[in-house]
Amino acid sequence: MSRSRKLMLSSLLAATGFAAQAAPAPVPTSGTLVVVPAYGEVKHANDQVRITFNVEEQDKDKAAAASRVNLKMKQGTDILKRQDPQAILQTRGYYTYPVYPEDQPQPRNNANKPRQPTGWRVGQYLDATTTNLNNLPKTVAAVQSILGLNGLYFGLSDATSKKLDDQRIAATYQNLTERIASIAHAMGRNVSDAVLDTIDFEGSGNYAQESSPAPKAMMMRAASMNDAAPVEEPSFEPGETTLNMRVVGKVRFK
Repeated sequence: MSRSRKLMLSSLLAATGFAAQAAPAPVPTSGTLVVVPAYGEVKHANDQVRITFNVEEQDKDKAAAASRVNLKMKQGTDILKRQDPQAILQTRGYYTYPVYPEDQPQPRNNANKPRQPTGWRVGQYLDATTTNLNNLPKTVAAVQSILGLNGLYFGLSDATSKKLDDQRIAATYQNLTERIASIAHAMGRNVSDAVLDTIDFEGSGNYAQESSPAPKAMMMRAASMNDAAPVEEPSFEPGETTLNMRVVGKVRFK
């Protein structure tokens, strides 16, 4: 064997021996406690809507403005009840505000004298919650002939949300088991060696971040319209809602 080949072989053996010495020994994992976060989600088409109508009138006579508001609110409510008898209705937010001219100067002779209003603004809101989405365009258009459409908020009914709980829990638990299997593989252990010590759904423990807030309902807003003329039926797309769940598992390896 030539001198150069002997040197190359010696160098290779030395490098191999060094690498063998430098390789770290496996870290013992017996009794190790591992905290594993996991997530799950389910999606479902929105099956409920909360509609907000409003009416507002302005007049020099406060009583006249209030009377028109009261009459229109009664008419709009009656129409809504006829169009959608199953809707849950709630009136709220009755307000009365004085109206002042922007260019009215402050009296010089008496700086403490309050400004006098030139009119009054009176209004009220009406909320309707319903699952009758098929009739929604017709219902809204009918009520818009009297009241203004202030907003639509699509979401899930309570019954649907409860039904989706089983799916959401199952999806979250499946993600947890998948992550445990991945961690066991990375540690060079068998999944059968892992024992679930604690399962904390919604991740409420100190080792998890705060749970995500409940999903906000999808919202569609429309300009207020108080004209009494017939209104063309609007178009709506309810969309879907995503429900999330978080779980934290404490896994101990044998």
